[in-house]
Amino acid sequence: MTGTDEKTALIAMSGGVDSTVAAWCMREQGFRCMGVTMRLYRNADLGLNQFRTCCAQRDIDDAGEAAFQLDLPHMVLDLTDRFQAQVIGKFVRTYEAGGTPNPCIDCNRYMKFDHLFRFADEQGLRYVVTGHYARVEFDDGSGRWLLKKACDASKDQSYVLYSLTQAQLARIRFPLGAQTKAETRAIAARLGLCNAKKRDSQDICFVPDGDYAAFMERYTGNPYPPGDFLTPDGKPVGRHRGAVRYTLGQRRGLGLALGEPVYVCGKDMAANTVTVGPARALYTDVLEADDLNWIAVPGLDAPRRVQAMTRYRQSVQAATVYPAPDGRVHVRFDTPQRAVTPGQAVVFYDGDVVVGGGTIRAAWKQTEDTP
Repeated sequence: MTGTDEKTALIAMSGGVDSTVAAWCMREQGFRCMGVTMRLYRNADLGLNQFRTCCAQRDIDDAGEAAFQLDLPHMVLDLTDRFQAQVIGKFVRTYEAGGTPNPCIDCNRYMKFDHLFRFADEQGLRYVVTGHYARVEFDDGSGRWLLKKACDASKDQSYVLYSLTQAQLARIRFPLGAQTKAETRAIAARLGLCNAKKRDSQDICFVPDGDYAAFMERYTGNPYPPGDFLTPDGKPVGRHRGAVRYTLGQRRGLGLALGEPVYVCGKDMAANTVTVGPARALYTDVLEADDLNWIAVPGLDAPRRVQAMTRYRQSVQAATVYPAPDGRVHVRFDTPQRAVTPGQAVVFYDGDVVVGGGTIRAAWKQTEDTP
């Protein structure tokens, strides 16, 4: 990249307190900053009430006001068409195929950072800055940029950032990675920022009420019909409300009285059946993943000991990751894991350092000495 001032930064401003304080931090460090907010969808297009959702017009307005308070130029990028194709479309396809998607990871990977860097280049800005809680450091020994956990373990977001490339990490700054959320809010309160007390978003932005199946029916126009609940040996034990409405490990909302607690432990989307069983049926110790991105290492050519996470906010679990054909990996856990779910991410750590990660495709109980 040429022709850019090293002390310039594009700030991704979501309208929340974190990105606003990140912008303030960069400005305090002497950077010339520009704020940008991505319009990812319009509420009316998705049948949403704008007063019950985030990431749409209300948050764009908040981001603009925050930029004004900080005396930063601010622009809005309209990415609605791409968001529907690359994030919402994949979200629907993954559920319809029986998996459980992670749209926040897909949004980071295919939308936010990709387009932020393109826009930064167009504007001649060196760095891209977000309010994520994570850290980036350069390792002289390996000559690689490292993604590391945030100092505040309760807010760490490194799991959803595992897809960042070396080129991106070289130009990313996470100013909040070394501080706590309480410190961030204290800065915002001291500065009198408009969003100092704004609540954090908890739900999928385009499914604010959490009813993703109802959203999918509205979005696609397709009904998801009832079918049979089955026991592991194939015996029908009741009727479900549509297989897409159930996720591995789910217990609540099944409406079954079988004399013992049962959980969703499998789905056959072609047959429209949901298999339920006891808790022990949920445990597996090997998974297969593909679509890998490696950060701390250039790749994997031999087994490697790691700590692995198979869902956001999970505690890390000791495992060994093995190279497999076609760029895939097999991950064998030291102890069986509950409800490892296709479609979710598995992220590998070495202490605080993200080694890499990928998308879970299958999980099973180990029956041989090696995967």
